[in-house]
Amino acid sequence: MKASTFYTIRLLTLILGIGLLTSCGQNGNSSKSKMAGNKKIGILMVNHGSRSETWRNALLDLQKRVTAPILNDSDIKGIKTAFMEYTEPSIATRLKEFDKEGYTDVIIVPIFLTVSTHSFDDIPTIIGQKEDPHSMETLKIENIERFKPKANTHITPLLDFTAVLQKNVLRRSLALSKDPAHEGLVLIAYGDETYNTEWTELLTKVGDYVQQNSGISAYSYGWCGHVAHYNPDSTTVAIKRALKKRDNAVVIPVLVAHDEMFQVKIIGGGIAKIPGSKEKVRYMADAILPDTTVENWVINISRDYAAKINAEQTQALK
Repeated sequence: MKASTFYTIRLLTLILGIGLLTSCGQNGNSSKSKMAGNKKIGILMVNHGSRSETWRNALLDLQKRVTAPILNDSDIKGIKTAFMEYTEPSIATRLKEFDKEGYTDVIIVPIFLTVSTHSFDDIPTIIGQKEDPHSMETLKIENIERFKPKANTHITPLLDFTAVLQKNVLRRSLALSKDPAHEGLVLIAYGDETYNTEWTELLTKVGDYVQQNSGISAYSYGWCGHVAHYNPDSTTVAIKRALKKRDNAVVIPVLVAHDEMFQVKIIGGGIAKIPGSKEKVRYMADAILPDTTVENWVINISRDYAAKINAEQTQALK
């Protein structure tokens, strides 16, 4: 079975609520024994991580913005952010903290746009829900610690199961647009070679949405991550495709946060290769964050999962 099929099945299971993804504690206690006491539920917002301080600060700021609304819900007692790679606090570090603080359940909210090897394989492997051989080897090479907590862990669906991204890109496109009828939209995303079909579908969905709601009648897309070998050429090619159809191009980074390497060096470098780019290309080196709709998504999905956990406890104790 293809990995994308596994991913679809997993997320449909989550959405339908047919059993949350739950791992038993290392001490061998059953989930039911944990349910005998009061639940202490925490939220762990997991992101990719970056060497860019600007990027990391955007994710920490997201946590600050959602903390009060989430903690106002009495079902949730704490919220933390973890970086999957490059820097601390790591996922393992945060899960150890949750264990030390006596949490029974940790809801992991991945701040990822769509399916990737990170969301499908790496994160479940790091937290002990899965033992993917390729991920285990990669994590070992990159010195990313694995840790299976005593707390039960639950992973929520990703952002692409909502209309948040479409609305975000539409807003940013309209802010740059001056003459929609003569503009082509260019979406530049990180991408994932293993899940190229899913990423292509995501950008097509976003492009169609902007096209239907903005007056911009053409779009193209390119990559800036490892699929493109971190090379500006994919950006240049995508812009040229748009300029074949329209007089100007509106370039939007479909990236979670601002990282100087991506928005400035790679995407900016790709734009610089376009003759007459100052006149033909409209671009702002921004990102999806900050965005109140993303904040609301984190708040709502956290509350929904906490409610499911407590409902499962109530049912188990009947």
